[in-house]
Amino acid sequence: MRRMEKIEEVVIVGAGVSGLGTALGLHRKGIRSLVLESSDSLRAAGFAILTWPNAWKALDVLGVGDFLRETHVLLQRLVINSATTGEVIAERTFSRGEQRLNLEVRSLKRNLLLEALSKDLPPETIRFSSKVVYIEEVGKLKLLHLADGSTLKTKVLIGCDGVNSVVAKWLGLRPLLFSGRSASRGILNAPQSSISRRRLIEYFFGEAFRAGISHCDEDTIYWFFTWYPSNQAEKEAEENPQKIRELILSKLKSSKMPKDVIEIIENSDLSNGLVSAPLRFRWPFDLLWGNICKDNACVAGDAFHPMTPDLGQEVALLLKMLLCLLDAWVKHLQEMETRQRKKSLRKLRRD
Repeated sequence: MRRMEKIEEVVIVGAGVSGLGTALGLHRKGIRSLVLESSDSLRAAGFAILTWPNAWKALDVLGVGDFLRETHVLLQRLVINSATTGEVIAERTFSRGEQRLNLEVRSLKRNLLLEALSKDLPPETIRFSSKVVYIEEVGKLKLLHLADGSTLKTKVLIGCDGVNSVVAKWLGLRPLLFSGRSASRGILNAPQSSISRRRLIEYFFGEAFRAGISHCDEDTIYWFFTWYPSNQAEKEAEENPQKIRELILSKLKSSKMPKDVIEIIENSDLSNGLVSAPLRFRWPFDLLWGNICKDNACVAGDAFHPMTPDLGQEVALLLKMLLCLLDAWVKHLQEMETRQRKKSLRKLRRD
């Protein structure tokens, strides 16, 4: 007797924040999914993510908010500085001490966020070393071809596979646009540093660059630096962590950035990696008029709407979007179940 091929209910491509968040949301609703991740482990590229109140509402709905609060400090202030004059441009207070006001702002370590989203998933939800290279339609199903030559079928396909999304390409979304800027990000473990106890976000606006720092916990400081590459050498420096740090420091030391902030980047451990990449985005009209979904396939997160990190809304928007996706999915299932019950009742009456 021929063995029937297994068909997955939901396949999510990509085990980043949006992919794991979608899988966890479905799990909370009682729906099983399979997450395909091209790497051999969870990737924490980007080091940290700034999360504002709208992101925390979504994290609480997913049931991971309290776990993340235990390991990340509540940020108290936002300070915007001019790196040209050294003056403070603006300042905003979020909270005083541990008292929670309306603005809950924290800088989450990406590896801990991924851990929080994945720890409650059923075993074997995530399948590593599973890179999707091609997608076909087989009736109402999607047939996924993987890099190792295997295939699998799914009733629903959700692409959370980042800026180089295979699913977005299959849907016909146009290629991403280069913003003209590049960004580097890193992290420093400085338990005895006075700057690690400030519990704030600091932004610096300089000549053709922006920089910022925020505090993840009592010991860890996250930093980012965005700039406009002015020549080919600067573009090529992105491939080498040592060269990119030298490039950043040369720009900062010619400005009026505080010495202790420059030292954060100077002392960052290159063995932990230093992420640098061109910043890309999707043209807003592509989101309005493009095929962001097709029958039982759609995209979410960076595969749908990549954003530059200085906006600070990447995680908030993707988490809110996946909650909307989950609500629509559950509503659709309920409507299908109702139609099936009515169909069964009509058949019983005829019989």
